[in-house]
Amino acid sequence: MQPTTELPPIVVGVDGSAPSILALRWAGVLAPLLKAHIRAVSCWHFQIAVGTFLPVDWNPEEDARNVCAEAVAKAFDGVLPAGLEMVAVQGPAAKILVEESRSAQLVIVGSRGHGGFEGLLLGAVSATVAEHAKCPILVAHGLDLPAGISVAPGQASAEGGAQAGSSHALP
Repeated sequence: MQPTTELPPIVVGVDGSAPSILALRWAGVLAPLLKAHIRAVSCWHFQIAVGTFLPVDWNPEEDARNVCAEAVAKAFDGVLPAGLEMVAVQGPAAKILVEESRSAQLVIVGSRGHGGFEGLLLGAVSATVAEHAKCPILVAHGLDLPAGISVAPGQASAEGGAQAGSSHALP
């Protein structure tokens, strides 16, 4: 019996926004094709300014974990893909995702998060990750997968994979 080597994961930036849920769905389609597990990464970062009051019982790491768990449940209709890993990491999202890209075979982010200017094609995090990632990146745009492609946890149809490859090229 030959030793098995674990392939690098597909890292997905998750902030609970509709584009990040779409990014998770793309990961669900691509993970079986790439023989990878999904690593859903939710980041939490805040800077305390003078005069800022924080609730005594607030736990930002727990909030980040909850956001990630809720997004994953929405993306996969409560049926989690095999090998799914959810992590909450302290730090700026763009910096964390670029660092995660060093040990990933693919990073997937939504085109926009919760903040900023809605008219922009890319948000600050997706633009920074696209520019600095150390592996291929997919920026998920829109609100749902293209027609004919669906998420089946733990497997992807050959037809769906072929359509993904022909009409939506990866970098």
